[in-house]
Amino acid sequence: MPKYSTVAWERAMKIQEVILRALAKKITWCQAAEIIGISDRSMRRWRKRYEEHGYDGLLDRRRGKPSPKRVPLARAEEVLRLYPEKYADLNVRHFHEKLQEMQGIELSYTRVKLALQGAGLVKKERKRGVHRQRRPRRPLPGMLLHQDGSRHQGFQDQRWYDLIEIVDDASSDTDYAQWVEEESTRTVRAALRAGIERKGRFCALYSDRASHFFQTSTAGGPVSREQLTQVGRALKEWGMRRLTVLQKS
Repeated sequence: MPKYSTVAWERAMKIQEVILRALAKKITWCQAAEIIGISDRSMRRWRKRYEEHGYDGLLDRRRGKPSPKRVPLARAEEVLRLYPEKYADLNVRHFHEKLQEMQGIELSYTRVKLALQGAGLVKKERKRGVHRQRRPRRPLPGMLLHQDGSRHQGFQDQRWYDLIEIVDDASSDTDYAQWVEEESTRTVRAALRAGIERKGRFCALYSDRASHFFQTSTAGGPVSREQLTQVGRALKEWGMRRLTVLQKS
């Protein structure tokens, strides 16, 4: 497989997205030429290359041979036509299945997804940050609880309330949920006490960096593990000496 520089790949992908939008009839070929910054005559040459070599044909031919997995132009046009005309209410996974079952089009799921995304027919997925990567759940209830508060207008009027919720990581069961006027040390302590009284002690708690849980010397700085907040002291009073409070990134 030919090796391309980062700049070559980025340029090729930008050009490919513009041409996919032209194939999907979202822009004209003249508009595509203007966006890329080439003449109409050059665009006709680009389109011919695209017809001959498929997706990989957008890369500089002097750098190597076209990919054997390239997608023919006519096939790409058909996929980009079928989705908005007949399957716009389906997600990409179901559309890919329909292409195989109903249309007899054998393309990989990844190529179909990238074609739809490049043409602007479906949204691109946001990349997960390192701290958002999926991790295994705890194997047993009570090993890790999630505590969080969120602001809502939950009563069909102008009033705002905080919803304090405690969820078990292993089972996704809600151990506690209560509307309060404002999340505070008092309401958080009440939530934890109610959860312990109902379900018993737990091993670890996952929370945000709110001042109910952590003290910090500077805004956005590292949290202190030695200086306990009122919530931390309350947990020690309840015998939760082995409790570990985890910090969200």
